[in-house]
Amino acid sequence: MSDETGARQRQAAVDFAAVFAAQPTAYLVMSPDLVIVEANAAYLELLGRTRGELVGRYVFDAFPPAPEALDADGVNPLQASFERARDTGVPDQMPLFHYEVHDHALGRAVPRAWSLISAPVLDAEGRTQLVLQRVEDVTEFLAERERLAARRDDGSWARLDVLEADLFARTQELRAVLASQEATARRLAAMAQVVLQSTEAETVEDVTDVLAGAGLAAIGADGGAICLRDDERGVVDLTLTPSLGEGAQRRYGTLGLGSRLPGAWSARTGETVVLDGQAAAEAWDPGMREAIEQSGQRSWIAVPLTIGGRLLGSLLAGWEDERAVPDSEVELVQAFAAQCAQALDRVQVLTRERRSAERSRRLAEDLQRSMLTEPVQPDHGQIAVRYLPATGSAQVGGDWYDAFRHADGSVDLVIGDVVGHDIGAAATMGQLRSLLRGIAVSGAAGPAQVLDTMDTAIAQLGLATYATVGMGRLERDPSGATRLRWASAGHPPPVVLDTDGRHVPVPEAPGRLMLGVEPAVTRGESVLDLDDGATVLLYTDGLVERPGSDLDAGVAALREVVTEAADLPLEELCDRVVDRLVDGRPADDVALVAVRLDRASAGNSGRTPAQYAAAHAGWHSDSPVPAVSGARLTLELASLRGLSGVRRQMRQFLLSSVDAGPGVEDAVERAVLVIDELASNALRHGAPPASLHIADEDTRWIVLVTDSAPGRRPTPARGRREGQGGYGLYVVEDLTADHGVHYAAERKVVWAVLDKQLPPS
Repeated sequence: MSDETGARQRQAAVDFAAVFAAQPTAYLVMSPDLVIVEANAAYLELLGRTRGELVGRYVFDAFPPAPEALDADGVNPLQASFERARDTGVPDQMPLFHYEVHDHALGRAVPRAWSLISAPVLDAEGRTQLVLQRVEDVTEFLAERERLAARRDDGSWARLDVLEADLFARTQELRAVLASQEATARRLAAMAQVVLQSTEAETVEDVTDVLAGAGLAAIGADGGAICLRDDERGVVDLTLTPSLGEGAQRRYGTLGLGSRLPGAWSARTGETVVLDGQAAAEAWDPGMREAIEQSGQRSWIAVPLTIGGRLLGSLLAGWEDERAVPDSEVELVQAFAAQCAQALDRVQVLTRERRSAERSRRLAEDLQRSMLTEPVQPDHGQIAVRYLPATGSAQVGGDWYDAFRHADGSVDLVIGDVVGHDIGAAATMGQLRSLLRGIAVSGAAGPAQVLDTMDTAIAQLGLATYATVGMGRLERDPSGATRLRWASAGHPPPVVLDTDGRHVPVPEAPGRLMLGVEPAVTRGESVLDLDDGATVLLYTDGLVERPGSDLDAGVAALREVVTEAADLPLEELCDRVVDRLVDGRPADDVALVAVRLDRASAGNSGRTPAQYAAAHAGWHSDSPVPAVSGARLTLELASLRGLSGVRRQMRQFLLSSVDAGPGVEDAVERAVLVIDELASNALRHGAPPASLHIADEDTRWIVLVTDSAPGRRPTPARGRREGQGGYGLYVVEDLTADHGVHYAAERKVVWAVLDKQLPPS
């Protein structure tokens, strides 16, 4: 047998129970619930108790605390020390503690002074399995110190120095422990606050900003970075703390995934890198010399951000001084990195879900918009439409409108709402819209018969859907009078105003069951005579229905708004209705069809073919954009539904740029009309991004409207009745001092010059 083998056997034969029992210092062993498990002989002798009196009892049943031993809040400091050691896994040393014990010689309780340390006994996984208390009775030590101080003779001072030195050493040890505990507590509290902030973040950028800022400060680092992998690009993107300097921000904002710099290495390999100084850093990678010069950090820790076996990136912490990094600090950073990885994973999953939902929403919205085309315009009036998708990502549904002409000149108006809010509802909407059109133009007698035939077709084709549909037909007799023939499949009736803006009730038609319920049901019609100047408004329930609100109240509010806005042009009336009732954020889809009768709109504008040709050529030729130098208003043109807000802002800007006087308001309203026409054209016929710019140039305004569709040229109408649209560009030509279009590679600029003073009439 070798000496080494014998030594190992002797070591394995050590009786640790005997060692514990023979310890001259008093020790008490407790379970995590503070139930006494064992006490050594020194402890039993010191406290004057037997093993049988203690083992198996809750420690504070065996040693009840005296009232004076509790602190100001009624907490037992000794119990708090046990629990700190148990919960933190770190030894806890108390200040000198006064506790009475029974003195068998005197037969009474006597006060004693104790030096106490509570220590955890950890298992292989680092969990506390036992709590150990070391007890020293320092009562005689303190009494001797007082006696020596009182005598002050030469022989006693030497002993007093020894005692003072020992006490000083104990005090320093205690202070170091308390300071360490306090620093640890502060660091843990700061880390907990960072984790809480990261759980409230909504984007990856928010999380990395929190972790790279407050997070690195919480673990005591002077600087560092959050390093996230981007496998598609083969890089690691770093969010660095400002303390690393602008040079480091520029140089190390993105690293190749194959880089050996610690942040990239840990992000790629999942390994922890600890560099305790410049020599170690340069030995790791010569490129660290430049990194240290740029950042001012000389020691580093890089730990991976891992969750569920997936490597998200790394946490990089740096310190300005060279320093030995203890294992406990590495473990602390690793634990914090695990919390960071959870926060990042949560937000990354949320971001992917949002993007997926947004793609689905856009697909459904594009599907809807592709079928919700510009309405036909009747000879004797104007039709305006609005469609607003719900603001929720998954709330795009099956609302639709339609307007089309029959061979006899009558016009059908349709408003519908398919049950459901998803791409399937949008697709079903397209089927029903096409189905209704086909039935209507094939010769059905009226709206009621169209809806009945459509209900039968839904059943026969197995569409398995439900929908509400309202259908009105505008019919003109030889005398020029107009009537509205209305039928409904579960849809609310239209709002109708007479020439004077008064509400006109629509008689309820019989048989209003929604489509898809009972195909054999028949529906009736109601007929309403309309005067010249009357307004008819068809709408879906998203305009009037609110959670927790009565539908009748919503319809009443709609009637009130329409009545108040009766004098507005039809387009502005639609904007007013939408703004007042949904304020740009509808909880459900909103579709709207508005009609205003006007016999005077029939016919043409009185322009000669030569004038038409000249105007048409003028809008198609390239014209240089006028130079601008004055104050400017710039607005994004995002959607037709946002035009009402654009009108408000541009009207305020125009009014602020002119002095009060005769004709000023008319000049401003003329400018608003022109700008509104150009802005709506960019949204309807151009491509995003689009924007509006208005420059104040002393006696005139210069208007620039840009969009990203240079191939779609403004085209004035030729050979069409005015009611069919395309004549707004002639209005622009009539009301401006100059106008034109500039075509560039990726955009076009439609511009106009408006005088602030109207010419004398």
